[in-house]
Amino acid sequence: MTTTAATPPSPLSYRAAGVDIDAGDALVERIKPFAKRTMRPEVLAGIGGFGALVELPKRYKEPVLVSGTDGVGTKLKLAFALNRHDTIGIDLVAMSVNDILVLGAEPLFFLDYYVCERLDVGVAADVVKGIAAGCEQAGCALIGGETAEHPNAFVPGEYDLAGFAVGVVEKAKAINGSRITAGDVLLGLASSGPHSNGYSLIRRILEVSGADLARPAAGLGSARTLGEALLEPTRIYVKPVLALLQSISVKGMAHITGGGLLENVHRMFPANAVAAIDRATWPRPAIFSWLQRAGNVDEQELLRTFNCGIGMVVVVAAGDADRAQALLATAGEAVFRIGAVKERMGGEAQTQVT
Repeated sequence: MTTTAATPPSPLSYRAAGVDIDAGDALVERIKPFAKRTMRPEVLAGIGGFGALVELPKRYKEPVLVSGTDGVGTKLKLAFALNRHDTIGIDLVAMSVNDILVLGAEPLFFLDYYVCERLDVGVAADVVKGIAAGCEQAGCALIGGETAEHPNAFVPGEYDLAGFAVGVVEKAKAINGSRITAGDVLLGLASSGPHSNGYSLIRRILEVSGADLARPAAGLGSARTLGEALLEPTRIYVKPVLALLQSISVKGMAHITGGGLLENVHRMFPANAVAAIDRATWPRPAIFSWLQRAGNVDEQELLRTFNCGIGMVVVVAAGDADRAQALLATAGEAVFRIGAVKERMGGEAQTQVT
C-alpha cells in the first residue's frame, strides 16, 4: 500500500494568527511621552521592562501600602458608540485612586490592563493618553501595564480596561471610620456626572427613550450633546483631599460608586452610627434629572444606583466643618454640608436620605 505525504501547511506567524507584535511595540513608543509626564522621584524603573521599581517616599516613618483595582464598566459602550476614547482612561484611574484615597492614602503608582481583539494603535494611544492625564491629576506615576490581543476571542473593534493603583499612608494616620460619632458632619464633594457607575441602567434608558447621543438633550441646560454629558470623566479628588488631611482631622470618607449614596456612605461607619442626609442641601445635576425622567426611574432606585451629584463624602467633627469646607472650596471643589451622623437606635438602615 502506498501512502501520500501530507502537504506541508503554508508558513504561519503570530501576526497571521491575529497578534501584531510590531503594533504593540509602536504603542509602547507612542505612550512613553505621556507616561514620562507622570513620573515621581520614587520611580526607579518604569515602562518597558518586565516590571517596575518604586521605592517608598522617605518621609514616611511607618508606611502602609494601600491597593485598589477597578474598571470602567459599560461606560465603554458609549465610548465605542461615539468613537471617543480620550477621556475613558481618566475614569479608569479615578475609580482606583479615589478608592484608596478614602483610607488617607497618597497614590504612588498605577498600572493598566488593555485587552482587545486586534490592536488599533491610534485608539489604544488615546486611551493611554487619558490614563496618563488621570495619573497627572492624581499625582501618581504610570509605571507600566499590559496590552493584550485576543484574536477570535474578543469583540472586534472593542476593548476592555482594568486598572490597579498602589498608594501609601502613615500607619498612625490611616482612616478607617472608627472615630465617627453622633454629631459629626457630612460634607459632600460634587461629582462631574454619573462618573463610571450605573451605565447598564443608563444604556437601558437610552434604548427605551430613543434618545440621540449626538444631540443636546432637553433640560441639560448646555450646548453639550447627551453623549458628551454622559462621557464626562470621573472627578479625581486626590490632591484637594490630601491637602485637607494636612490641616484637618478627617474621621472617615466614602467614594460614591456602584450602589450610589444609599449603599456607600455607611461603608466607613461603625455599627452604631447612621448617616442622615438631607437631599435639599445640594443641587442635583441636570443629567440625573434627565435620566430619571427619560427612564421613569424611582427616586430610591436613583439614589441606590447613581451618585446623584455627590462623588465623595468626608466626615469631620462639627467644629472642623466650616474650615474643612473652606479649604476644599479654595482647592476648587464644590462642597455641600449634606447631613450629619446620628446614633443608630436599632436595626435601621445606616444611610437615610430624606
